[in-house]
Amino acid sequence: MSVITNIEDLRVLAQKRVPRMFYDYADSGSWTESTYRANSADFQSIKLRQRVAVNMENRSTRSTMIGQDVAMPVAIAPTGLTGMQHADGEILAARAAKKFGVPFTLSTMSICSIEDVAAQTGGHPFWFQLYVMKDRDYIERLIDRAKAAQCSALVLTLDLQIIGQRHKDLKNGLSAPPKLTIANILNMMTKPRWGLGMLGTKRHGFGNIVGHVKGVENMGSLSEWTAKQFDPALNWGDVEWIKKRWGGKLIIKGIQDVEDARLAVNSGADALIVSNHGGRQLDGAESSIRALPQIVAAVGQDIEVHMDGGIRSGQDVLKARALGAQGTYIGRAFLYGLGAMGEAGVTKALEIIHKELDLTMAFCGHTHINTVDKGILLPGTYPT
Repeated sequence: MSVITNIEDLRVLAQKRVPRMFYDYADSGSWTESTYRANSADFQSIKLRQRVAVNMENRSTRSTMIGQDVAMPVAIAPTGLTGMQHADGEILAARAAKKFGVPFTLSTMSICSIEDVAAQTGGHPFWFQLYVMKDRDYIERLIDRAKAAQCSALVLTLDLQIIGQRHKDLKNGLSAPPKLTIANILNMMTKPRWGLGMLGTKRHGFGNIVGHVKGVENMGSLSEWTAKQFDPALNWGDVEWIKKRWGGKLIIKGIQDVEDARLAVNSGADALIVSNHGGRQLDGAESSIRALPQIVAAVGQDIEVHMDGGIRSGQDVLKARALGAQGTYIGRAFLYGLGAMGEAGVTKALEIIHKELDLTMAFCGHTHINTVDKGILLPGTYPT
């Protein structure tokens, strides 16, 4: 295997090692995938100002996200079916994040359960991402389970009341565990490392749901479940109810509009995440990095603003920070690492992003992440 130097190297390796339906689930968007592509492409058009003859010693990327110390302003984003990219994926990613010193966010749609991740990471506090279902009793119990596991923040996703049309998932017949069709069996036979890992674990279904919802002992396709159970009537009144039930730090995910950002402030949340769900919901929506500055300008004094979508390098993290994001999230970047090499791959992804962040910050004339602002960007190349 050649030397891995960037996130793209991990992506190529993951594509070779992960069954097609799960690789495609991670590496795709909805409809034409225009927003999915724009999330990354719009970072590339932002140019950096290189500075020279500046003392570059004693650099630090340490910062905080919702008051929590972090090794760099990066958290692992909540991603569904992480345990299908690699056996026990959520546990491995949480361990890597814990060792590195960045937050890990567990998805409601994870394969490993809240309790499982807590037990396997030595009770290290992680964040839990909540989807709101029609079954409110289940949601109350889910929030209580996150409390019992001592999760240190609740990330409430608001942009998936209904599911965007994801063509690849529909064509692949995405499910967890995968249906044993001839096409799936033939594809899985070409992924022996993945198959051996899956044989060695009992975690193959949606651990936070199966056995916890009345009448749900197994699950069909993810899109079917979502269509039946996710609540299209979700509103800001529900957000207030969830905040009260939770009682801890609350982060609102899925904000793309200034008006919604103001409503997030009014809800009493501790932070919001500028996010279009990785281009997987409304295709044709603005990229996250383009939406970020206007939201920071409107509410940045009133609430902590984070962003997610399209980050594939430490340079992307630095650009988001320059445009006002207190924190950023990586989803696909860590999933590529996980699919490629398990826990070591997630660590590798974090190391790559950290090194790129550190070096780029120095080239731009800064030695501490907390002093970075728009001054590191070339005027005319970044959204305002």
